[in-house]
Amino acid sequence: MYNIFNKYKSGYLFFIKLIIVGAAFYFITLKISDNKTLTNASFLNRLQENILNSYFILLIIILFTLVNWFLEIIKWKTLVSSFKSINLFEASKQSLASLTASLLTPNRIGEYGAKAIYYPKFERPKILVLNFLGNVSQMMTTIIFGMIGLFFFKENLSVTYRINSLKWIVFAAISLFIFVSITKKYWMKYWVKLINHIQSIPNKIHRKNLFISILRYLIFSHQFYFLLMVFGAEINYSTAMPIILTMYFISSIIPSFVIFDWIIKGSVAVSLFNLYGINEIIILSITSLMWLLNFALPSVIGSYFVLTFKSENLILNENKISL
Repeated sequence: MYNIFNKYKSGYLFFIKLIIVGAAFYFITLKISDNKTLTNASFLNRLQENILNSYFILLIIILFTLVNWFLEIIKWKTLVSSFKSINLFEASKQSLASLTASLLTPNRIGEYGAKAIYYPKFERPKILVLNFLGNVSQMMTTIIFGMIGLFFFKENLSVTYRINSLKWIVFAAISLFIFVSITKKYWMKYWVKLINHIQSIPNKIHRKNLFISILRYLIFSHQFYFLLMVFGAEINYSTAMPIILTMYFISSIIPSFVIFDWIIKGSVAVSLFNLYGINEIIILSITSLMWLLNFALPSVIGSYFVLTFKSENLILNENKISL
């Protein structure tokens, strides 16, 4: 049975890669075509009117996207450098391929396995911890800036909304406390291992990780503001930024698949910007374009790395280490 599996292993791997890439392209295509509020024709017309007619604006938007993903790649390279050195191409390959795989899983869980598979088995626990650190630093950045945004935005929230939100927060906190208390003996040993792994990483790496996360957050939040200006939204910087920070905060705490990220951000953004009379079509156009640039396009590039991934390289590496 073992020999049979090895014989057809490359075929199984190729089939799995096709499923991942095929599903990713299917969901991206579905997202683009299935939008009842913003049709493809109206979306393309807005792009033509506001972006494609100006090479300068198009260049700025592309630069925002490139810098955003360059920072994500640099962050991964920095985290991995805590125990081994990888070049920029390897970091790019792992980051983009893992994004493609994460499209099919809730809250980008697939990213953990996709990055880990590039490393020998004995290094994979470290990779899982490093990926966790990268995601947590980005989430903490979103929460901190989101709380700042809420502070400046709170006068625009209705009393009913605040009370209902408080009820849900209290309910979630109580539920989490009960769950943690019941399952404590099962997860405590894994938590101790996680803490030990994190403490073994140099403080310099932690500082760089947090700094890059903050810088990346500032890039994509200001990309959203720049697109508001490009699409002609009549709102100033001091008013728009708290709404943008609040939007990212609310949408980040809602569990979802990456493929549906545009729906959540779009719904939250429309609700918040409606308070200032900003046209719904403008907001949906921006959230759709942000999703296409920051998720769909990198996923398409990442699909190449998924298809060209070879498990034989890992086997060779593990054999060399064992020798």
